Parts: sequence; C-alpha cells; structure tokens
Amino acid sequence: MARKRILTGYRPTGKLHLGHWFGNLQNMLALQEEYDAFYFVADWHAMTTMWADTHEIRRYTEEQVLDWIAAGLDPEKCTIYRQSDVPEVSELALYFTMVTPMSWLERVPSYKEQRDQITDKDLGNVGFFEYPLLQAADITIVNADLVPVGEDQLPHVELTREIVRRFNNVYGGGADGTGYIREPQALIAKTGARVPGTDGRKMSKSYGNAIFISDEPDEIRVKVMSMITDPARKLKTDPGDPDICPLHQIHKLIGSPEAIAEWDGCCRSAECGCVAHKKALAQELADYLGPFRERRKELAARPGYAWEVLKAGAERARPVTNEVITTVRRLTHIEP
Repeated sequence: MARKRILTGYRPTGKLHLGHWFGNLQNMLALQEEYDAFYFVADWHAMTTMWADTHEIRRYTEEQVLDWIAAGLDPEKCTIYRQSDVPEVSELALYFTMVTPMSWLERVPSYKEQRDQITDKDLGNVGFFEYPLLQAADITIVNADLVPVGEDQLPHVELTREIVRRFNNVYGGGADGTGYIREPQALIAKTGARVPGTDGRKMSKSYGNAIFISDEPDEIRVKVMSMITDPARKLKTDPGDPDICPLHQIHKLIGSPEAIAEWDGCCRSAECGCVAHKKALAQELADYLGPFRERRKELAARPGYAWEVLKAGAERARPVTNEVITTVRRLTHIEP
C-alpha cells in the first residue's frame, strides 16, 4: 500500500537552535521513515514578517537545508523543496481567496497573538493577514493526507479543512471523488521537549537566549556559563531545586540517567555548585553536537549543495502540484 503523505515546513528566519532540535526536528526524522514526507522551506512565509528587509532569507534558506540534512533528513527518503520554487502554491492561494471570508482569517489565534507580541515590525500588510491561506495552499498543493502539528496548532489545520471544504462545495463535482481536492487531516505530533533558553524563558532567537545547534564549543561554553539557575540558590551552600533550573532541564535531554540523578541529588543537598554543573553541561553539549557539526561542515564545503537538494525536491514535487493545479483550474472553469 502507498504510504500516506505528510507535509510540514519551517520559515527561514534564522539559525536552528536546541528548541528546534529537541522539538519538531526529531519528529521529522522519525516521520520520514514512516510516511511519504514533504518538507519545505517556507521563504514566502518568511516574507510576511520580513518584507521590509529580505536580504537574509536566501542565506537562511541555505543554512536551514544544511542543518536539516546534517541532522539526519535524507533527500532520498523525503522531498525537500523551497516554497517559492513551486509557483502553483501562490496560484492555489489566489483561488482560495475567492471562497474564504475575511472573518475566518481574523479569528486565527496566532494572527492576533503575533500582532500583539511582535512590536518591532509592521504587520499591517495583506501578506501577513492572508498567511493562513498560503498555508492552506502549501498543504493542499501536494495532496497531503496529514499535517503533523501540536495541540496548539490544530486551529490552523481546521481552517485549511474549512477552506478546502468550501472550495469543494462551490466548485467540486464528480461521484468518483475526482472532482474534489483533498481535505487534509491533522496528525498530532509527539510533543517535543520544551527547551528553556539561557534566561529561563522558552528558547527563541527573538529573545536572544538561544543556543544554536551549529554553535562552536567555545560559543556553547559562553552561553551555558551565562545561564540562570535556581534563583533561590544564592550561595553554593544553599540547597537547590533542579525541577525549576533551566540548566538541569537541558542536561536531562542529553545526559545519562545516572549522571542526571547524581547532579539532581548533589544540587538538592548543596554538595555541588552551579558553576561545576555548567562546566559539565557545556562540555557534554559540545560533545553531543559534535557529529552534527562535522557533518554540517562537510556539507557546507560542497558549494551549491543545498540548492541542488532544493531543485531536485521541487522537481520531485512537480508532478503532484501540476496534477492538483490542473484539477483546480478545471473545477473553476479557468481551463476546460
């Protein structure tokens, strides 16, 4: 039986950090083994918030592809492509604008949240307002069966389903199902670890608290040594609480159970200090990411490699996207 197709993507807005590594990226590695996986670099989506300065999007695109492959994504097992290399996406998004009420877009939770939280950019542009439509086109243009999401992202998939359902109600036809475009389902992804940043908040490049997976050992050491720990532990002789310590939370992701138990116990009994723990974590984290860094350097030494992967991925996706857009043109009577 043919494997079901999944689709997910990242906006190229900066380097990947530990939050990406232990969150969605590990899930993507597992999904490429089980599904017909389509992974795209969402450069048009990046423009919705970076429209005033797009100089870095191309560089971030290349870096993201190198990070993905160095982390274990295999272009032979999954389809990796760039959103802007598939022009059928924008055409399908245009058709979706015809059937989507503005009120559907205004109620998207993340639209309101980002308008409130991102205060250093002008998000009053139409592109940002319509990004859920573009997202719906991303999913539909490759005939995705499933979209891996967390619980908080379910509204995005449900909106896509509503848009597709309305499109089919207006334009669809055919008792055999050939006169409709596919309505995707949500695949609840395994919840990745919540990785704290160096300041204790959720790790994010926009907060300036991120440890990037491509950081060199010296950079990792500086960042780890700057991390906050249990704020109640003023002195080495004060007992600490590892359950609220960002340092300990990151260490649990890479350390052995025995080592974590030892650090837990000595922290609670004040038998070890935070500085010693930071030094140990910095070294273990640098070692843990060592194989990734070496693979990343090998890939970066091959000029144009990332663009070759993206071009091949777009060519692999093209038969699917052509079929979908041909069906849509026929249903909307643009073509006979």
